[in-house]
Parts: sequence; structure tokens; C-alpha cells
Amino acid sequence: MQEEQGYRVPEVQRIVGISYRQLDYWARTGLVRPSIRDAQGSGTQRLYSFQDLLVLKVIRRLLDIGVSLQKVRKAVEYLRQSKQQLHAVTLVSDGQRIYTPDSTEALVDLIAGGQGAFVIPVDNVWKDLEGSLRKRARAVRTGGA
Repeated sequence: MQEEQGYRVPEVQRIVGISYRQLDYWARTGLVRPSIRDAQGSGTQRLYSFQDLLVLKVIRRLLDIGVSLQKVRKAVEYLRQSKQQLHAVTLVSDGQRIYTPDSTEALVDLIAGGQGAFVIPVDNVWKDLEGSLRKRARAVRTGGA
């Protein structure tokens, strides 16, 4: 089995577009802990997985569209409890709750009903993240990073 690529904090900050302070706070409060290696005291570095990066990018998108950190925490907990593959999830909010629609019709009904809603297809975040990582890897190989 191939060992999973790990991402250190400075790289995670650049890829996701968040500050060290945000990343550290989210790790310490359990919003997103690094799944490969957590900090074990002074001198050790957190190591994040691709899945961790994906969750961090989703969090960033939620915050960017004005979702409160409290609701973001609920969304992340919902994702953790969901039995669906993360990249197959579409997050939807009707302003009160965050969930995944049962069908396309449910999503259309929500939007057609005039509800203020946001929709985040996690597979789009996944593709965006993969593209960013490929571009970064090419830049490193060619000496452009």
C-alpha cells in the first residue's frame, strides 16, 4: 500500500488560503485535526492528508459565503457522520440547517421556493484542490515554487 502524501502547515496555509492562526485554532478545537500526524509538543509538525485539505477547503468556502463558524462546525460534524463518500456530497443550507439533498428535485424545490440557500458541491472543491496540487507539484519540479 502506498503511503499517503502528507502536507505540512505552511503548505496547507498556501493551498487552502488560510492563516496559521486559523489552522492552529481549528486543530486545537477539533474542527479539523491533522489525520496523518498531530503536533506532539514542541518541535513536531502537524501533517495533513488530502481529505483534511478537502474539508479545510469546504470550511473556507462556507466561511467565504458568510456561514457562521458555529454552523460550519455543524456541517463538518454532519460530514463526519455521513456514510457518503466526501467527494460525492453536495452541501445545501436553507438558512436554518445544513444537509445534503435526497435528490435533485429536493434541491430544485428548495431554490424554486425562494429560500435563501447556498449549495457547495464537494466534488467541485475536490477537483479544484487536485488541480491546485498538480500545478504546485509541476512548479516544484520545474523550480518555479
